Amino acid sequence: MLGDMSDATLRYFACGTTTHELAILFRRQPRERRAFPSGVYLYDNGASRRVLFDTGYAAPPWRAGLTGFLYRVLVPPRISRELTASAQLAAAGIDPASVTDVIVSHLHPDHIGGLRDFPGARVVVTEEAVSLVKEHRVLDGVLTRLLPVPFPPARARILGRKEFRTVEVGSPPVRVDAVDLCGDGAVLIIDLPGHQFGQVGAIIDNRVVLAADSAWGHDLADGAARLRTIPRHLNHDRDAYARTTALLVALAASGLTVVYSHDVGTPGVLLP
Repeated sequence: MLGDMSDATLRYFACGTTTHELAILFRRQPRERRAFPSGVYLYDNGASRRVLFDTGYAAPPWRAGLTGFLYRVLVPPRISRELTASAQLAAAGIDPASVTDVIVSHLHPDHIGGLRDFPGARVVVTEEAVSLVKEHRVLDGVLTRLLPVPFPPARARILGRKEFRTVEVGSPPVRVDAVDLCGDGAVLIIDLPGHQFGQVGAIIDNRVVLAADSAWGHDLADGAARLRTIPRHLNHDRDAYARTTALLVALAASGLTVVYSHDVGTPGVLLP
C-alpha cells in the first residue's frame, strides 16, 4: 500500500558519459556513434528519506589498476568533478549528506563510481553483487579500487534472495520479484537478472521503473537478440537478459514509465 506521495519527487542526473559505435554493438544497426550518459536518480519522499539509485562515474584520477586501465581504453568515460553525483546534487541545492540510502543496481564503474562521496548513506546491495567483490573475472568489470573500503560498509543492507517477494504492479498487473525498501510501497527494488550477477532495478511510486542496464537504452530495448558476440558475452546470463527484457516490455504495457541508465534525453524531473 502506497503512503502519501503528494510531496515526493524523482530527479535525474547524467553523471558522465561514454561513447560507442552502435553498429559494433548490434547487428542490423545503422552506423551511429552515440554518447551514453550514466544516469543517476534521486527519490525524495518529501519527509525523511532521500534514496539515490546508483552514483555514476568517479572523477579522475581513478587509480584502479590494470583492469581499470583496460576499462578506460575499451569504454572511455568522460567525467569531471563538476559532473559527479555529489557535485550535481550540491549544485541543485541538495546536501549530499542528506542522502539516506544508495541503491547499487550493480557493480560496473559507471554505477558505483560516486559511492565514496556518500559515506553517511546506507548502501543497499544484493548478496550476489557482494559475492562478485570477493571473486570475479576481468570480464565482470568489477573495479574494487573504486569501492569504499570496506565494502560493503558496516551499515549496508544486503538483500538476500529470500527477501524478494512476488508482487503485482501496473494495470493490467504484472508480477515482479521485489523488496519494499521503505515499507510503504514507494520504492520497490526489483530483480533484473542477466546483465551482471545481482543486478536490480527499482519501481518508484508504482509509476516509474528504473531499469539499470537491462538494455542500452529505451530505443534499444529490443536489441538483446541483436547483440554482437563480444557485448553478448559481457552479459552474465544471456537467457536471463532476454527474460528481463520481456518483463520490462510488459511493465511498459501495464502503464509504467521504463527508463534505462543510459537513455539519451531523460527529463531532469520524472516525478511528480
